[in-house]
Amino acid sequence: MPKFRHEFKHIINPADYYAVRSRLAAVLPHDRYARADGTYKISSLYFDNLYDKALMEKINGVNDREKFRIRLYNDDPSFIKLEKKSKKNGLCQKTAERVTADEVKRITDGDIEWMKESKKALLCELYAKMRYQQLRPTVIVSYTREAFVYPPGNVRVTLDSDIRTALKATDLLNPDRTEILTGTDIVMEVKYDEYFPSLIRDLVQVPDRRSSAFSKYAKCRIYD
Repeated sequence: MPKFRHEFKHIINPADYYAVRSRLAAVLPHDRYARADGTYKISSLYFDNLYDKALMEKINGVNDREKFRIRLYNDDPSFIKLEKKSKKNGLCQKTAERVTADEVKRITDGDIEWMKESKKALLCELYAKMRYQQLRPTVIVSYTREAFVYPPGNVRVTLDSDIRTALKATDLLNPDRTEILTGTDIVMEVKYDEYFPSLIRDLVQVPDRRSSAFSKYAKCRIYD
């Protein structure tokens, strides 16, 4: 079972971004998804219901909450993950399972009965919640990520920019979907396990920036 981790976010400006990125790149390696320029594209299809359960729990700061998403990297359908992100007492946990492009297409087409027979536990759980919570594919969130890793403390620092959403579309596998930019926000996220190494604390220092509850999902739902 994945452990719960600490996570904090800052909204930073371009000057902050270049300063932090320069410090991180001088010390830490990129993560395994990075292209030659150190970045990669993430596209996620989020699930919610008619009553916007996931959205309202985020906005209201519900202490114990979860959301499901299907995640695609660099528009490459050969590697897709179904994820459940949970938050409890301020800590975060992520459970993930590989899924195929065919499975994703069937889900987005509304063909879900096969999921209850799947040997993938997370698919079975999503099926159950699509049934009794009426979860449905709701919105696509895309952005450019640059991620740095530091094994001591299992630290991961990500810089997310160019946050976009697909208008009224849930076809995650369609590379020609129309996307619009949601603004100029740059989001720095820091995740770690039991302790936060002082080296990383120094590298990510940004003057006059406080931890934020910013949600890319909530931001994109404005355009839904």
